[in-house]
Amino acid sequence: MDTTPFSALIRTASQDAHTEAETTTFMGDLLGGRLGVEAYARYTEQLWFVYRALEDGAEALRNDPVAGPFVQPELMRLAALEQDLAHLRGADWRTGVAPLPATAAYAERIAECARQWPAGYVAHHYTRYLGDLSGGQIIRDRAERVWGFARKGDGVRFYVFEDISNPAAFKRNYRELLDRVHADDLEKQRIVAECKRAFALNTAVFRALGDEFPLSA
Repeated sequence: MDTTPFSALIRTASQDAHTEAETTTFMGDLLGGRLGVEAYARYTEQLWFVYRALEDGAEALRNDPVAGPFVQPELMRLAALEQDLAHLRGADWRTGVAPLPATAAYAERIAECARQWPAGYVAHHYTRYLGDLSGGQIIRDRAERVWGFARKGDGVRFYVFEDISNPAAFKRNYRELLDRVHADDLEKQRIVAECKRAFALNTAVFRALGDEFPLSA
C-alpha cells in the first residue's frame, strides 16, 4: 500500500509540467531582465483574469467539504493585483485590459471547476497560490531590481502576502490540508491530472505572451 503523502505525490507527478511552465521563453526573458516593463504589465493583466476566476469561485465554495478548507482570506490576491494595475496602467486600467485567448481558456476552466467540481478547483488553487508563495517571490525580486519598483510596493503587491508572517509554516500547513483532502484515491488521481492541466494552461498563456513580446534581434 502506497503511504506517500498526497502533497508529495501531487508535487512529484506535476513536476515536469511545472518545469515546462517556468522555463518558457517569455518567463526566461522576463526573469532575465530582457523585456521591458510593458511585458510585465501585460503579464499582470493576464493574472488579473485568472485570479478573478479563482476568487469569484471561492465565495461559493467556502462551506464545501473538499474545497472549503483551502479558501483562506490571507491568500486572496485580486485586490493587490488591482493596486498593481492602477500603478502600471493608471486609474482607468479596466478600460484597456483584455485577456489573451489562452488566458480566457484558463480562467474559464477554473470557473468551470468552481461551479461543477470542487476537487478540480483545489488543483488550480494549489498550482497558483503555492506558486505565488514560492517562485513568485523571484518575479517580485526581479521586478524590483529591473524596473525600479519600491521594495514590496506598488507594482509588486501581488507577490506580497502581508497577512502571512511565516510563509514556510503556511506552506507546510497547506500541504497538510492536501494530505487530508476529502477525496478517495480515484478522485486524487483526477486532482493530479487537473494540476497538470493547470500548468499546461498556464504554459499556454506564457507562450502567447512570448508571441506578443518576442525579443528583437
